[in-house]
Amino acid sequence: MIMIWNQKEVFVGQSVQRFGKVCEILATNNIPYKHKIVNNSGVPMLGSGRVRTGNSSQTSEYSFLYYVYVHKRDYDTAYGILLNL
Repeated sequence: MIMIWNQKEVFVGQSVQRFGKVCEILATNNIPYKHKIVNNSGVPMLGSGRVRTGNSSQTSEYSFLYYVYVHKRDYDTAYGILLNL
């Protein structure tokens, strides 16, 4: 089981396509992982329904930050596999 004290980050980025590819590669290679998605837009994902007006040039593609973590013992394997991504 991956817990906060035995995890290492193998990916952090804003591309949902790369995030999906990383998760797919780890799953294909039977490497357990967990992920976290952080909303950077300032707009709550669920909430009051109020909309924040802001920079109209900011696309939704860059509104989220994606993190992928693996167990420390799997880090070297996962890093080696993802290095060519």
